[in-house]
Amino acid sequence: MMPLSMAKNGEVNYIKRITGKDQIRQHLADLGFVVGECVTVVSNLGGNMIIDVKGTRIALDKNMLNRIIV
Repeated sequence: MMPLSMAKNGEVNYIKRITGKDQIRQHLADLGFVVGECVTVVSNLGGNMIIDVKGTRIALDKNMLNRIIV
């Protein structure tokens, strides 16, 4: 297991765990980041990433990426 921030471009991963406070976990869940969901790194822009989740591309900063364990 590793934080999503360490994933490589084009790599397909499955979310194993979401860390952080309830409010942050709920926000990520609202965006589609839930345990068991498939996520793909589309691009890495200086630590920030564009992630494909449920067919939608979402940009996240490194702080949020570190909360998503794949």
